Amino acid sequence: MALKYINTPDAPAAIGPYSQAIIHNDTLFASGQIPLDPKTGEIVGTTIEEQTEQVMKNVGAILKAAGADFNDVVKTTCFLADMKDFAAFNQVYAAYFTGKPARSCVAVKDLPKGVLCEVETITALK
Repeated sequence: MALKYINTPDAPAAIGPYSQAIIHNDTLFASGQIPLDPKTGEIVGTTIEEQTEQVMKNVGAILKAAGADFNDVVKTTCFLADMKDFAAFNQVYAAYFTGKPARSCVAVKDLPKGVLCEVETITALK
């Protein structure tokens, strides 16, 4: 089975040797999204809430490009720069992932470009 690569201008371009997302069989594997404006490549927001909103816009753009939406996501992996942001991150996250997919959420030492959060997804396609 050939892999199908997802590349949408509505999400930030990959800033390294990887793809925005890949479809294998009926599963979409999306790379982690950080709060970059897809048009300018600049970080959006200074608070965890603002940055999480932009991350969700970027995740949503990739899902849409693959013919999916947030309710199709079966697993997320969330990375936070500071676990003190967990509750505020969750408030924004919960507004998008209403289907409550499986999830891991960890604090890491550093994230690309010094952002506060990153989210990657695995999605079942219809």
